[in-house]
Amino acid sequence: MTAPLLIIAAGGTGGHMFPAQALAEAMLAKGWSVKLSTDARGARYTGGFPPEVEIETLSSATFARGGLLAKALVPFRIFGGILAAMFKMQRDKPAVVVGFGGYPSIPAVAAAWILRRPRALHEQNGVLGRVNKLFAKRVDAVACGTWPTHLPEGVEGEDIGNPVRAAVLDRAGAGYIEPGDYPMSILVMGGSQGARILSDVVPEAVAALPDSLRRNLRINQQAREEDLERVAAFYAEEGINADVKTFFKDVPRRLSECQLVIARSGASTVADTSVIGRPAIFVPFAAATADHQTANARGMVDAGAATLIPEGEFTVENLSQSISEIMTQPEHANAMARAALACGKPDATERLVALVERLSAQKEKSEVQS
Repeated sequence: MTAPLLIIAAGGTGGHMFPAQALAEAMLAKGWSVKLSTDARGARYTGGFPPEVEIETLSSATFARGGLLAKALVPFRIFGGILAAMFKMQRDKPAVVVGFGGYPSIPAVAAAWILRRPRALHEQNGVLGRVNKLFAKRVDAVACGTWPTHLPEGVEGEDIGNPVRAAVLDRAGAGYIEPGDYPMSILVMGGSQGARILSDVVPEAVAALPDSLRRNLRINQQAREEDLERVAAFYAEEGINADVKTFFKDVPRRLSECQLVIARSGASTVADTSVIGRPAIFVPFAAATADHQTANARGMVDAGAATLIPEGEFTVENLSQSISEIMTQPEHANAMARAALACGKPDATERLVALVERLSAQKEKSEVQS
């Protein structure tokens, strides 16, 4: 018997790819075949996917990049991608298609709608992205990673949570070592593209901490390539123990071993932090569509698991004070870690798997009845 096929359609950022990867891992374990539909840019971010996942690249484009000529060609590139996706879909007959957002997901999700294949969306953020908003009324189900999610009128979402990678689940609920007079770690992350504001503010804020706290700290900071040298040099000049890289391949380990996270509040970062259970200081990306990063952080902030500092208030003084308040009060930090864990949904992948299996079963039932 041929294994049922799941087509996952996703874009090229960690926010889209990490939950897509988690679903791929789970469906392979269930005996399904899995294809990832993306474009050439998205294919560069697929290194974490299991080798059993077939990577299928289709033409897609966005109006947000390029000059006038590139923008003029966008509709034609998308249309070509949709036609190619339809041809492949008629041949492969996927049991279910799940879109995770991002413009590279357009061809596969559009083809599934045109061909009436069972289809769903997973929205990671508290506000629908442009592509998911476009298709929200054209799919069989909308799974929400952040709850509540603002949805178009007439669309009902399902509170699923954001699936996290197996490497994160392996450290779910890892014991928290509260701050004290011993070596401690702060993990600083700016999302898949890095964040200049973190490179500008965090080092000076750490340097401004009392020496009694600062001497025990090790900083693990993600920085953009262009910021890497100056950030590392600053920490070295200040005598601060720091590991500065453009990308950490072992984020789950560093997250489980840290006392505090300072980060953008992308959906995957919030999910990873809550599933492992760590106090956080979130700095939402001010230019994010519909301020969705603030919406992403709201649940942890309201639960007392995180401090939110808007970009306009993200100063050396404010951050240094927030770090001190957490790192010098062990009971407070411990309470934040417990609150973070209570916000986590380590079963989000299982919930999404159940949704996929439900859509597949409904399709089989309707075919038998017809």
